[in-house]
Amino acid sequence: MNGFGNIKTIAKRELRAYFSSPVAYVFIVIFLLLNGFFTFMVGGFFERGEASLANSFFMWHPWFYLFLVPAVGMRLWADERRVGTLELLLTMPIAPWEAIVGKFLASWLFLGLALVLTFPVVLTVNHLGSPDNGVIFTAYVGSWLMAGAYLAVSCITSAITRSQVVSFIIAVVACLFLILAGFPPVINLLQGVAGNWLVDVITSFSVITHFEGFQKGVLDSRDILFFLSVIGFSLFTTSVILRTHRTS
Repeated sequence: MNGFGNIKTIAKRELRAYFSSPVAYVFIVIFLLLNGFFTFMVGGFFERGEASLANSFFMWHPWFYLFLVPAVGMRLWADERRVGTLELLLTMPIAPWEAIVGKFLASWLFLGLALVLTFPVVLTVNHLGSPDNGVIFTAYVGSWLMAGAYLAVSCITSAITRSQVVSFIIAVVACLFLILAGFPPVINLLQGVAGNWLVDVITSFSVITHFEGFQKGVLDSRDILFFLSVIGFSLFTTSVILRTHRTS
């Protein structure tokens, strides 16, 4: 079987595993409830009186993903190590990178499905006004890429420990750094104690900084490259960690 076939097989297996337990449905329900509550109650969607989702819907996604995505990614490899199937998986006639990409894509597609199910918000804003659906679509693309970056970081933490709880905590801390690096209060604090060049370097690692362009409808190649680089580097790091397990 070729590499693509192996990846497809593993991705199908992982997707079935998600929906064979109530975990997937609980995650989706929680994600949709949080989006609805923060969009209409906290974000003041109706009070704003504007045909836009940037300030009432998408602005919350970096914070939702901070806890929900590590909850999805914590089981990817930690569970395999806990039940003793990691060694079996890595001794099968597949390359480690195929298993990594397959499991990652399955989880990323699952997150994409949860994101797509927020479509009633888009229908609502179109019913009440005349939004730029191109901008909304671009923001969705950016949100999915951001979720992928969080998930890839969670792959690393899941590969280094047998405990899903430990994996979750480390992933939350790592992803929190990716948020705070571009959080306005943090930027203001850094500007008071560090030079502009250092502030620029730190903010360049922020998901918020790179997500802002997508919310405005701008598909900047630098922002896309940032998220893809985080995903690629994280998956490569995961492969290095798993390779040490395979040879030990």
